[in-house]
Amino acid sequence: MEKKIQFVVPEEESGNRLDKFLVSKMGDFSRSEIQKFCVLLNGNDVKFSQRLRPGDCIDVFVPERETDVAAENISSDFDLDILYEDDDIIVINKPRGVVMYPSAGNKTGTLVQNILAYTHLSALGGAVRPGVVHRLDKDTSGVMVFAKSDAAFRGLVKTFSEHDLTRKYLAFVWGVPNWESADITGNIARSSRNRQKMTMVKSGGKPAHTEVVVSDAWTRAGVSLFRCNLLTGRTHQIRVHLSSHGFPVLCDPIYGRGASRLGSVKNEELLEFLKTHDGQMLHAEILDFKHPVTGQEMHFKARMPDDMQELKSILDDIG
Repeated sequence: MEKKIQFVVPEEESGNRLDKFLVSKMGDFSRSEIQKFCVLLNGNDVKFSQRLRPGDCIDVFVPERETDVAAENISSDFDLDILYEDDDIIVINKPRGVVMYPSAGNKTGTLVQNILAYTHLSALGGAVRPGVVHRLDKDTSGVMVFAKSDAAFRGLVKTFSEHDLTRKYLAFVWGVPNWESADITGNIARSSRNRQKMTMVKSGGKPAHTEVVVSDAWTRAGVSLFRCNLLTGRTHQIRVHLSSHGFPVLCDPIYGRGASRLGSVKNEELLEFLKTHDGQMLHAEILDFKHPVTGQEMHFKARMPDDMQELKSILDDIG
C-alpha cells in the first residue's frame, strides 16, 4: 500500500527544480529513489527537471517498502546476541558457522533472517541483504552493525566506504614471530586459479592495509595470538595478509595450510582440537564508529567465542 505525501511550494522555493526540492524535503530518500516514485505536479505528470512556481501542489506517492527476503524464509534458528539496539541500528555478536544472508546454498538459517524474525531492517541493502553494510565470512565471529532505518543505512555506507571507523580482530595463527608489531600492506585481488580465493598481487587489485600486534605466543605449540586492526576492508583481507606473510590463521580451510602443519603438533588435545574444527580461528572483537544518525561515538566489544576460549586454554596448558 502506497502513501501519499503532499507539498505546497512556498515563495522562497520559486524557480527550484522539482527533484532538488523533493530531495531537500524528503531526507529519508535519495535522489535516485525519489525519481522512481510517482509524482504529480498540480495533478499532472511532470518531469523532474520542471521549475517550480509559488503555490504549486506536489503529490508524491511512496510505495510501501518490503524487505527483499521472502517472508517464508524469515526464521529464528538461533538466539541473537544483541550488543545494542535503537530505532536506527542493531549491533550483533555474530556466531561462527552462520551465513550472513540467503544464497544458492544457504536458503535458511542466516543471520539476516534471524534478525528479521526479531525486528525490521532497512530495505536499501537490495536483494536479500536488507540493512547489510558490511559482512563477515561464515566462520568468522564477532561484532556486526545492521541498519534499521534508511538514514542509518546511508550513514553507515558512507562510514565504511570512507573507513571512518575502527575494526579490530583476534586471530590465532601458526608461527611465532620475532617482532611485536607489523604493518602489512599489499594489493588484494581474486585469484585467477581459484575464484573462491583472494590473493596478493603486485599490480592491479585493491590496496589493503592491516596493522598487526602480537598479543600472546606459545612457543612450544608454535602458535600466536594476533590483534589485527583493519585499515581497509577487502574480502578475506586478514586471512590473505597473514597467510602471505607466513602466519596463516588456524583451522582456515582456504588459506591455513593446516595439513602441512599438523604433523608438527605433539600435544594430543591441541591436535584433536585442530582436526575437529573447520572454521578459521578469527573473531571481530571491536567495532567503533559514530552513530550514523545522532553522531554519538559508539564502542562495541564482543567476547571471544567458546571454541577460541577453549583453544586458548589448551595453549595455556601447553605453555
